[in-house]
Amino acid sequence: MANTFKNSFVKNVGTTASTVYTCPSATQTTLIGLSIANTSASPITTDAYITSGGVDYYLIKAGVVPVGGSLIIVGGEQKVVLEVADALKVLTSALTSADCVASYLEIT
Repeated sequence: MANTFKNSFVKNVGTTASTVYTCPSATQTTLIGLSIANTSASPITTDAYITSGGVDYYLIKAGVVPVGGSLIIVGGEQKVVLEVADALKVLTSALTSADCVASYLEIT
């Protein structure tokens, strides 16, 4: 089994869900960090969720991100395991208002 640390970056997240990461076949993934930074001039809210088997499971819903701030959704002692075809998605309350960074460990 190979263990590989990786990052995924999404710029200008907005009101349409952006897929940050989709777990590939023959892989299990441990999400070790997920942060969303507000790049706009106003406070925003954000949703982050995992789509698994066609169902959305929220990590956070309508979390507030202040101007110039960020929201750490996964990190520290919290980890989330993703299985094949699970998709991590984020969206915000305003167009092109945030950047998202996900850090994860792929086990193949």
